[in-house]
Amino acid sequence: MRILFVALTLLATPALAVEPALRPSARLLFKHPAMLQPANCVLYEEGGSGWVANDHVYFLKGHVIASEVRTRHLGKCPQVPGKSIEQYSRAEFNRQALAYPCVAADVPERDEQIGMVRLRVSEWETPHERKAANAGRLYRGKFIEMELEKDMEIELEADLLGVCDR
Repeated sequence: MRILFVALTLLATPALAVEPALRPSARLLFKHPAMLQPANCVLYEEGGSGWVANDHVYFLKGHVIASEVRTRHLGKCPQVPGKSIEQYSRAEFNRQALAYPCVAADVPERDEQIGMVRLRVSEWETPHERKAANAGRLYRGKFIEMELEKDMEIELEADLLGVCDR
């Protein structure tokens, strides 16, 4: 009987090793699937420190078209030698945002399961100040490098979204 247990364990180990890890966005789709059903209103927010009452929150609001869990290869994050992310230009920041999720230079590349949500954009407010150029995906009427337009479709990881309350 012990030999059978060892044999089953050895046979199952390669199958477990191949299965990509679940990112928080994928776990969210499994735990709360109703939250991201088609037509539901969702909100992506940036800004606002929580400590300063007048610190503005920028947003992108839309309606879910579809959500799915997919496997993605996480490659190395792009780096700009000699700069921290706070010092990146908008182009450098966009390159980083488009590569996300990614892994640090000292971490091996790997596959992970990601919960992605496709949404149709209905409203947005973006920062225009120069200091916001490397602070988030929203900037001067754009989402990363795409000019925002009503009814355009974009994809975001599920854990970056909240349910609309307004």
